[in-house]
Amino acid sequence: MPLPPGPFVRCRWSAAVLVLWLVVGFFTCTAGSEYAATAALPAAFSDRLPHFLVEPEDKYIVKNKPVTLTCRSTPATQIYFKCNGEWVHQDDHYIEHSVDPATGLPVMWVTIDITRQQVEKIFGLDEYWCQCVAWSTTGTQKSQKAYIRIAYLRKNFEEEPQSKEVALDQEVSLRCHPPEGVPPAEVEWQRNEDLVDPASDPNFVIMPDHNLVIKAARLADTGNYTCVAKNIVARRKSNSATVLVFVDGGWSEWSKWSACGADCSMWRSRECTQPSPGTGGKDCQGLDLQSLNCTSEQCPQTVRGAEDVALYVGMVAVALCLTLLLIVVVLVYRRKKEGLDADVADSSILTTGFQPMGIKPSKPGVWAPRPRRPPHRKNSHLLTIQPDLTTTTTSYQGTLRSRHDATAKFSMTNGPLLDPLPNGSHTLHNGKLNPDPAEFVSRFSTQSYFKTLPRDVANTSYGTFNFLGGRLTIPNTGISLLIPPEAIPRGKIYEIYLTVQRKEDLRLPLAGCQTLLSPVVSCGPPGVVLSRPVILSMDHCFDACLDNWAVRLKKQNYEGTWEDVLLMGEELVSEPFYCQLEAETCRLFSEQLGTFAVVGESLHMGAAKRLRLVLFSDAYCSTLEYNIRVYCMDDTQDVFKEVMQMERQLGGRLIDEPHVLLFKDSYHNLRLSIHDMPQAHWRSKLLAGYQEIPFYHIWNGSQRYLHCTFTLERLSLSTCELTCQLCVWQVEGEGQSFSLDFNIAKDTRAVDSEFLVMDSNATALAGPSAFQIPYLIRQKICSSLDAPCPNGADWRMLAQRLKLERHMSFFASKASPTSGILDLWEAQHFHSGNINQLAAVMADIGKQEAMIFLVSDGDC
Repeated sequence: MPLPPGPFVRCRWSAAVLVLWLVVGFFTCTAGSEYAATAALPAAFSDRLPHFLVEPEDKYIVKNKPVTLTCRSTPATQIYFKCNGEWVHQDDHYIEHSVDPATGLPVMWVTIDITRQQVEKIFGLDEYWCQCVAWSTTGTQKSQKAYIRIAYLRKNFEEEPQSKEVALDQEVSLRCHPPEGVPPAEVEWQRNEDLVDPASDPNFVIMPDHNLVIKAARLADTGNYTCVAKNIVARRKSNSATVLVFVDGGWSEWSKWSACGADCSMWRSRECTQPSPGTGGKDCQGLDLQSLNCTSEQCPQTVRGAEDVALYVGMVAVALCLTLLLIVVVLVYRRKKEGLDADVADSSILTTGFQPMGIKPSKPGVWAPRPRRPPHRKNSHLLTIQPDLTTTTTSYQGTLRSRHDATAKFSMTNGPLLDPLPNGSHTLHNGKLNPDPAEFVSRFSTQSYFKTLPRDVANTSYGTFNFLGGRLTIPNTGISLLIPPEAIPRGKIYEIYLTVQRKEDLRLPLAGCQTLLSPVVSCGPPGVVLSRPVILSMDHCFDACLDNWAVRLKKQNYEGTWEDVLLMGEELVSEPFYCQLEAETCRLFSEQLGTFAVVGESLHMGAAKRLRLVLFSDAYCSTLEYNIRVYCMDDTQDVFKEVMQMERQLGGRLIDEPHVLLFKDSYHNLRLSIHDMPQAHWRSKLLAGYQEIPFYHIWNGSQRYLHCTFTLERLSLSTCELTCQLCVWQVEGEGQSFSLDFNIAKDTRAVDSEFLVMDSNATALAGPSAFQIPYLIRQKICSSLDAPCPNGADWRMLAQRLKLERHMSFFASKASPTSGILDLWEAQHFHSGNINQLAAVMADIGKQEAMIFLVSDGDC
């Protein structure tokens, strides 16, 4: 573009200006150059330089939104913008002409838009600036420079507040250095989620360096303090710091001396009440009771003899009664405990469902079974457990209910797990439970502890469990709950549910740039007592690289608010939650039941979510129009199941295999386009070259699937063959392409139900059938590997062989480390696990218990 023509002006004046100048006779146009003209201004202002009524101001680009710069000048014949020393093309200007009604001077108003891409081109070289240049017949004027900057706010605080314990009336200082940002972040403080306002409470002071000072700590100042940084881009919260204000106890004055007692002593007392110790403060120091011997004159004479003997005899009798009562209680307790243990001692209960397999041993000295004839085996005593493969139900005397709890929390009358038998025994169903979910929801929805249970019975499973444990699964969602043996205390029976929450059931609040990375899963009822952690498995949809993410586990408390209970990668073995993060699955060890979700916040633009791209079309088409629907969803099985169910209701069909796209936190949108259609037979009704889904519609996770529809039109009803390329890509990022070639008139079936029944296992399994390792064999492995071995052939080697060494400290914190390892193995390999592989690992460790697995069909 050539430089603006200086005093020569283009004849682009408004009608009002032309009329004004023609009336006074001062306007002429003469040939000067191509597209140029000169303007003779009225004598009243022909010698004036232009001055700016409005000058461009500094702007910040937020996300991908362009900013608008504005100039307004009078008297002016031309205005152009110059950015970073280069003239902005005239086609990028929007110009308006008018006349100031007060002065009659011509006014020009010009605006331009600046995009993020323009600023990023010189990022790191210099600051991006623009200014206006205005012309009149006398000369030119330049406006002030306006600087355009890309706004951002880093995610990590440079310094976060730390928890403190302070004495009453002591000064407290909480430090906070907010994340780096443009423009610089403003800081405010919260106490227990409420804003700290120094104007209304002068005991608080926010210093210029953003630190919070409590001048004199009061008991009411105890709470969780959070530093909040915000600018025009985002709002960040630091980790909360707990301030505990304690009170040390003080002694009251001594009371008066008492009268001299029968034992010839008097006493006085004082109390720790001025003030009383509070919130962890120290108790008072010193004696709270003093006594002195009375003088002989003050001591009353008492008659001793028969009264003292009666007192001592009474005390001895009471002591003997209490001792006898204690002995009776202990004997009754031991007898009941032995009876309960004997009820489940039958090994056929614990080994039912064990499917023996045979493998070739990996080490010499371990005998493998030979075909057609029984082998001679070393250490044959290890094979004394004979699995009963002919029964699925075992009767035993007694009950699994606690004999001390007459008012049990759950009524188990005619329950699905225990059926009464005529002889007073019960039957333990070892296998699938097939209760009616609708009956379960209606039966328990009126009880307060099931208030979190949703009404979506299609995505809910439940079962009744005792100390033998079991498993709950929601088919085709990747969601399961493993209840290990001994997780439920002996003598207790719980009815447990597992459900995936839909967005209409529960809305998870997300702050700043947080995004939902998993389904929202509930298991309950909340508040039940567990002896060991259960394992909740659910899919996630991020790249599983904790260098790119700050990933937190959130749990909903009883009040309905969400709390951060775990930062992945920084788990503490002392906490009730621990996570095993895999490529596509999160496995949560939890000592509590409740509602959970995984939420992530990217640490830089390399962080990526996995999107599953799925294409559907109408199963039957009788018109010229034909629709292709492209779903962009979180790459988790539960969302895919939901979309498949919805498309089945719509009569849609899947037209290609799903693809996976890595969608990065780069603020760039997702684009979809269709190409290479045979123009002689088909055309697209899309007016633009592509469709676009905004970045934040995908990233914030409030909608777990989005879709775009491409409407095509065939030129004849006889056209049935469709070939095309459908592309989906993130701007300046990764993309996927679908090559479509199919006949729209063939295979007119709707979504096949087989896609929705891929998981054929029962939703609830109770007892030994829920596990691959029989109960007694599991106990023998644990007793063998739990004890430390000098050569390392113990549970530590088992964890290494199973590639679980990252969790050594977690397993070591448990009473039985081997049990935790086997629980995780069961959760990981329920559908695809090969028990022979575990046997081979045991053999590699050098434990003879591996022989237990090496049982052939002939031996059974």
